Amino acid sequence: MHSLPRIIFYGTPEFAVPSLDILVQNHLPVVAVVTAPDKPAGRGQKILHSPVKEYALKNNLPVLQPTNMKDPAFLEDLERLSPELQIVVAFRMMPERVWSLPAMGTFNLHASLLPQYRGAAPINWAIINGEQESGITTFLLQKEIDTGRILFQEKVPITKTDTAGHLHDKLMDAGAKLVLKTVQAIVDKKINPLDQAGLLKGTELKSAPKLNSVNTRIDIHQTAEQVYNHIRGLSPYPSAHAELFNPQSGVSFTIKIYNSEFENAVHDKHAGVLETDNKSYLKLYLRKGIVYIKELQLSGRNRVTVKDFLNGFKLNGDWHLR
Repeated sequence: MHSLPRIIFYGTPEFAVPSLDILVQNHLPVVAVVTAPDKPAGRGQKILHSPVKEYALKNNLPVLQPTNMKDPAFLEDLERLSPELQIVVAFRMMPERVWSLPAMGTFNLHASLLPQYRGAAPINWAIINGEQESGITTFLLQKEIDTGRILFQEKVPITKTDTAGHLHDKLMDAGAKLVLKTVQAIVDKKINPLDQAGLLKGTELKSAPKLNSVNTRIDIHQTAEQVYNHIRGLSPYPSAHAELFNPQSGVSFTIKIYNSEFENAVHDKHAGVLETDNKSYLKLYLRKGIVYIKELQLSGRNRVTVKDFLNGFKLNGDWHLR
């Protein structure tokens, strides 16, 4: 390998920590870490550091936390550090003046096989859409988000029972290894960047938009398998939600569903009908099958198993999900 470049690492959540760690463990010169500003959280409004900052402090890495990435003081700090390569893992959009600074460029790790699933939530949407594989991509930054030339990709299988949490961890670990591989290839001048436009021909482009209260709500008009995928694609966060209601009494509750099982089955029930023995099971009837709800949470309560839920909340009468 040639002489090692001065690296600035950009990242905030847990997903980015293994990628930073693999650089440190391989003695690559990380001259600074850029992460989100500290923020108060919880009832006590205790100031919390991002997972990336926590790691940086434990490993004596300089930390920058700009609130505005166009702030002249921040830009001066970057220029003074003289980075030769910048690495971005799970960070916000960056102005061109920042990503164009180093001579070797700035590359990003994205949690999908680009050009598929560009956007804020690629892990969730891959599972929601019932994909059998996902992956990670390193690519060079350019103006349009997630559209830069691809450096390397690695496929990662998705099992029928994987949740977004499971896939997150798989991609997090695979992503760290791909970051190291990418740095080594850039230093050794063994990269051949691939234009994403060439991969788009004849393919349907799938997006990964930001999750919100609308697209995380369960749609009972979907098939049982689609609802099952929706639940696991949003577990453990932000979780799929719906309204539990009794049409006779008019009583309703908002619930989150974290874990379920799916069965192909022929039945004559209307979509959304719930069936329970009020002890051990809660069935949701849908088109082309049944979803068995296993873990859920009433608004304002703790997440519980269906048995614990039914122990304290009896669904007597006619209950539906909507």
